[in-house]
Amino acid sequence: MAVLDRIRSSDRSGAEGVRRASGTGLLLALVATVVWSGSFVASRALHDSVPPVQAAFWRWIVAIAAVAPFAIREAWRQRALLRAHLGFLTLAALIGVTVYNTLVNQAGMSTSAGQMGMIMAASPVVMAVYERLGGRRLGRRRIAGMAVACTGVLLLVGNGSLALDFAPGDLWMFAAMLSFASYSAMLRHRPAAIGQLAFLFATFVLGALMLAPAFAVSVVVQGGFEPTAGTVGPLLYVGVFSSAVAFFAWNRAVALIGAARTGIVYYLQPVCVAGLSFVLLDESTGPVQILCLALILGGVAMGAGRARPAGRTCDAG
Repeated sequence: MAVLDRIRSSDRSGAEGVRRASGTGLLLALVATVVWSGSFVASRALHDSVPPVQAAFWRWIVAIAAVAPFAIREAWRQRALLRAHLGFLTLAALIGVTVYNTLVNQAGMSTSAGQMGMIMAASPVVMAVYERLGGRRLGRRRIAGMAVACTGVLLLVGNGSLALDFAPGDLWMFAAMLSFASYSAMLRHRPAAIGQLAFLFATFVLGALMLAPAFAVSVVVQGGFEPTAGTVGPLLYVGVFSSAVAFFAWNRAVALIGAARTGIVYYLQPVCVAGLSFVLLDESTGPVQILCLALILGGVAMGAGRARPAGRTCDAG
């Protein structure tokens, strides 16, 4: 009996640990999603005052400065490990730092913040495809939730119709969405021995270095920008919150609950972007948008629940 009691206690303890990790992962994913929603508004606000490449470069310089006090000691201790995985870190930095944010800024030149958020909300579908190709079972409930939420996204983009008409900025945003989804899928293969802060610091530095040549060309060809409250404020927001805070939260969430399940929460982004763009940029939200957002929320609620494990359900990171 004593042995059975110990086994039951161990099972309860393990189940409680999984629930705790699941709740923490979903909360971190929500924090990242809300913060990133503001970055689309900031990118749109900068579209006529700061060239896209320059906005991306300064974002990561600010992010490096924000992360350095907390990460540089860990990065120095793990310098040999970082060198050993330099190829992986460089690819992650290229996709998630250098390319992704630059494409977002480019999209903001010719499409609305609301439209940017709606297109980005399709990224969980790509994340789920990556996970399925990697052998993970998604479960019927999660697939159904993604289908409902994705329908809401498509209707939002088509303004109530599935006949979509994309502006050039929308196409840039689709490229950004693919870049972000690929980065999120890569996080599942992050070397476990590399600390979260060391990983962030290394990818931010590598990403900024790869952006530097394009930044120099942009300054020479397009000229610089005037540092005012309207330009510096958004750059500080995307540098500190959308980069340092949100990337840390997102990376940790993926480590805890996986990219596909983390991605379900990302469907909430159009809701956040629509609200922020209405308040800050005066971009209107009508009955069609509200109905579609209800579909997105319903899909998120359906798909975010913890599936019955058919194998490993989360990683320790």
